Amino acid sequence: MKYTLPMFVIAAALTLVACDRPAVVTVPATPVAVPGPAGPTGATGATGDTGNTGSSGGTGATGDTGATGKTGDGTTVIVTPPASAPAN
Repeated sequence: MKYTLPMFVIAAALTLVACDRPAVVTVPATPVAVPGPAGPTGATGATGDTGNTGSSGGTGATGDTGATGKTGDGTTVIVTPPASAPAN
């Protein structure tokens, strides 16, 4: 009985010493770029060219107009798209 308490204290101390403690990992903070003051304004660039001048000197030829469609016969046809499959 005399040695019970000291043996218990020694067993508890050895048990606690044997515990695996995970190492603390500190992640370095990511630096944030802060914009500085604006620099001086640069020189103005040259004006760009206009479109294709072609042989007439204009900016491009106008295309032919299409033929006028014929009048319908009064029947209306409605085409509906196929139904989509239900989502599961």
